[in-house]
Amino acid sequence: MYWLVIFSCLIFSVICDDPESLTVHLNQGIVRGYRDLNDGIFAFYGIPYAKAPTGPDKYKAPLSPPVWSEPFEALEKDIICPQADVWKEFLKNVNIREDCLVANIYVPEKSNKNLPVVVYVHGGAYIMGYGNLLTPKKLVKSKKVIVVTFNYRLGAHGFLCLGTEDIPGNAGMKDQVALLRWVKKNIAEFGGDPDEVTIAGYSAGSSSVDLLMISKMAHGLFKRVIPESGANTAAFSVQRDPVENAKEFAKMLNFDNVEDFYALENLYKTVPYEKLFAPNLTDRTDSTFLFSPCVERDLGEEMFLDDDPINILKSGKYEKLPMLYGFAQMEGLLRMAQFDSWKDRMNEKFSDFLPADLKFKDEIEKERVANEIKDFYFGKNLIGNDTVLSYIDYFSDVIFTYPTLRSVKLQVGSGNNKIFLYEYSFVDNNTPLVPHTNIRGANHCAQTFAVLDGSWIDTADNEDSLSEDFKELRANLRKIWLNFMTTGNPNHADSKVPTWLPVDLDWSPHMSINKSLELKGSLLKKRAVFWEGIYDKYYRVPVAPPAPPPKKTEL
Repeated sequence: MYWLVIFSCLIFSVICDDPESLTVHLNQGIVRGYRDLNDGIFAFYGIPYAKAPTGPDKYKAPLSPPVWSEPFEALEKDIICPQADVWKEFLKNVNIREDCLVANIYVPEKSNKNLPVVVYVHGGAYIMGYGNLLTPKKLVKSKKVIVVTFNYRLGAHGFLCLGTEDIPGNAGMKDQVALLRWVKKNIAEFGGDPDEVTIAGYSAGSSSVDLLMISKMAHGLFKRVIPESGANTAAFSVQRDPVENAKEFAKMLNFDNVEDFYALENLYKTVPYEKLFAPNLTDRTDSTFLFSPCVERDLGEEMFLDDDPINILKSGKYEKLPMLYGFAQMEGLLRMAQFDSWKDRMNEKFSDFLPADLKFKDEIEKERVANEIKDFYFGKNLIGNDTVLSYIDYFSDVIFTYPTLRSVKLQVGSGNNKIFLYEYSFVDNNTPLVPHTNIRGANHCAQTFAVLDGSWIDTADNEDSLSEDFKELRANLRKIWLNFMTTGNPNHADSKVPTWLPVDLDWSPHMSINKSLELKGSLLKKRAVFWEGIYDKYYRVPVAPPAPPPKKTEL
């Protein structure tokens, strides 16, 4: 009988575990996570959810995850995918490796079964970042949700798109779908409900979840969407011409024979993955970062994206899901690092700074439209220190705010009446002044930093320095986000927040998120209508890679 008791505890180890650890039985094998002593939750780090192919196959869809015979100690929190050198100054004590497709699961202590699940997709312009760039511990401590973070392939490794069998495109997005399928299959073992999944993301992660929502490949894997500062209609979200982008990047790798398609493909198949991340892609003036998802060529296999997101949204042929959708007030602060080097160039030739998803019949038309856009933001003034706020508005709009408002209008027009729109504008005395002004503004993804936690905002060193206003706002915002994550509606019966109504075609109403929350009318209507006119005339449709040319035969 004694051995029977021991055997039972081994089989049902979730119940009989040490209070500092938690064991879960997956088809891959046993996984053991550990209690976070600071937050009273259990964390499972570095669980492989798929396997990244290597060698000449490194751009293909992910493979099935590995299995193991001994208990997997889910302790390795520093695994990240290969990425741009420019990001490495922020990365310390990390394990950069090619096979980097791992998930991190955060589970409440003594939680109920069948909890709603949130999958957070990290940002980083599709070229950098990692799953635990920000963490969800405070959300999980509420005991209302289980949260999953994860890595996906980045840059050329994840988003090179030649439309061939070996380089079909969208490997990084197929990683994301593989993760969602893994969650569907396994999350019940951690206490989560596989039928109650919300996908959320920030920056490129926001763009990702917005694209996942309209992808046939991801259909049925989630039921709510929270894009935070990034839209599926943005110039950086979909490559306009992926083969031309591949040629441009190849030149950065000192390869000149880019017009020979098969030589180009062979370069990418044979180049070591470490060399795919050297060039800096963050300073491009066309509001892209070169690599991102693409419209795929049909190769008879599962495709992540088979059409322009604009066409999909207009058609209404996607599942209309509840969305909590918005951005920060001064998203364009993201481009302040380039201000001093760009302002004179923008005065000389503003057309060099138009987004990549515009096209013109000739240079005369391009310069005329560029001057029209420049006049809208700067009037007859030079771009400089005195007009820095207009500079911020311009980049806010072309990268983040107008794409979001464009997507909202298209979705509402095709029948989605469950979109809750917001603008986050909270600042306090801890918020830096905008250079050359006495004004403070909410930076790119400021709302995400309020909802999630992470090493540079919630450390013991600076927690006490947070203002009481910000602490109160964070607590309130987390309640709102949790309401949506668990019900699909941000409103709560006990909330003191004004009733939040879904948005209509006029971008109204929207929730203004500041020290207090206020339901207001149309969001940035004048700027949105201006860009609507520009894009109606000059939108550049993304194209799938063409069929490769015939191979030359030797005589």
